[in-house]
Amino acid sequence: MRFEKGHKAATRQKIIETAAARFREDGIAATGIAGLMADAGLTHGGFYAHFASKEELVREALDVAGTASSARLARASGLEAYIRFYLSPAHRDAPGQGCFVAALGAELARHEPETRAMVSKRMFALTDRLAAHLPAEGSTEAAIGIFGVMIGTLQLARTVTDEAVSNKILESGIAAALKLAG
Repeated sequence: MRFEKGHKAATRQKIIETAAARFREDGIAATGIAGLMADAGLTHGGFYAHFASKEELVREALDVAGTASSARLARASGLEAYIRFYLSPAHRDAPGQGCFVAALGAELARHEPETRAMVSKRMFALTDRLAAHLPAEGSTEAAIGIFGVMIGTLQLARTVTDEAVSNKILESGIAAALKLAG
């Protein structure tokens, strides 16, 4: 069976995008290759025609997710707008489409150094973008602190079962991040 030109690249991209959402939604360890491929409308056996390992897919999927996060920040009309978006009920309620660091941070700490290096690169690209919205002196440290507050707040807001409490956590995180931003 012959496929049209670009089919393999398009299939690979579909797998990556499906994985980016599934990993953030369910976790990396909890996402099996068979289920992931089924979600992408493909067979399990086809996975290794595109990737040498699940870890390779993890790196590529999280790189795509990181690109999407950076694009959201670039579209935001300033740091406050981005903080408010990041710590919104909509972002809290859609982990499969949101920040991979908040969804997977603890799990990623146990991955291969190459994967953690890619995650670090993505995180620092985002904190550099945050720092660009801050006064120059101490902006890198402040941006890292703001991002840490945002990640922790989002994780806490996703953890509690009471929506009103979760919303208060988000509001508190917004206030804390804005205070750090000055």
